[in-house]
Amino acid sequence: MPDSLKPLISVVVIGRNEGQRLETCLHSVHAADTEGMCLELIYVDSDSSDGSAERAQACGARVLRVKPIRPSAALGRNAGWRAANGQYVLFLDGDTVLDHSFLRRAINEINMSPEIAVVWGHRREIAPEVSVYNRVLDLDWIYAPGDTDFCGGDALFKREALERTGGFDDTLIAGEEPELCVRLRAMGYRIRHIDAPMTGHDLAITHWRQYWRRAERAGHAYSEISARFANTSSPLWLRESRRNYWHAGIMMSALLTTMLCVLAGVPELAVVAVSAASAIVLRTALRARWKHAGPFTLLAYAIHSHLQQLPILWGQLAWQLARRRGQARRLIEYKGPQT
Repeated sequence: MPDSLKPLISVVVIGRNEGQRLETCLHSVHAADTEGMCLELIYVDSDSSDGSAERAQACGARVLRVKPIRPSAALGRNAGWRAANGQYVLFLDGDTVLDHSFLRRAINEINMSPEIAVVWGHRREIAPEVSVYNRVLDLDWIYAPGDTDFCGGDALFKREALERTGGFDDTLIAGEEPELCVRLRAMGYRIRHIDAPMTGHDLAITHWRQYWRRAERAGHAYSEISARFANTSSPLWLRESRRNYWHAGIMMSALLTTMLCVLAGVPELAVVAVSAASAIVLRTALRARWKHAGPFTLLAYAIHSHLQQLPILWGQLAWQLARRRGQARRLIEYKGPQT
């Protein structure tokens, strides 16, 4: 088949100080099954200080450099797809590894209907055994296949859909993919999650502070995105935002009550509170059995599901405070440079 008849896929990789992770990502793109396709590889660097741009160039990528005052994934992705030539754009984060067969499967799926604008698959952690944080957050990536309300950062888009919407909102430092998907669905497009591996991800969280910062970023996204769509027909994350206030509030109240019971010499009530909390965690673990079979991982995931409500609340409150002050929060990063 002549090259002019082959679909052109633009792979846009974004990154900031990803180091060796970036090289691994770019090599995985080169190794992907692209028979019958033409491929262009673009790397958008957000003012890295670790030589990422030079690494990407050495790996055969076309390099774009952006140096915004307020870096964000949305800025990088917009710069990438606008400079790209493909009729399809695959976005990847620089800390991911592309599955060998995903592009072929995604192209087949996206061509099944003109209404499908986005196709994404399974993102899983590369090294869940490195830390308990990696292990439990790996389960957060698991979604049931089918039509979904939104996708994550790794996904294949039709270029025409990006052009019609104007792409990502680059004023957002988090939640930019779900926000774009709301606008896509309002135009009649569909977001499709396929039951196929898409990317391996290197979360690289080994410390509590990293875990907190990542959940804080989620809280920021909940608050900003839910406020934006609160009075529309698609109030994305409004329920999650409100539920987080209640969930975190109940957790803090229960903890304070337990401490007061112990200090007041009424340990029986503290035992009741701890037993109730244990029962709730166990119920959460049982409900997540479809994601994993291991009892330790399920228990840790259940604890995480409740514990993360505290930094999520912090992120929500920080965004609310910044909005009242007329301030724009900077990128909430949880990973440092990798050599």
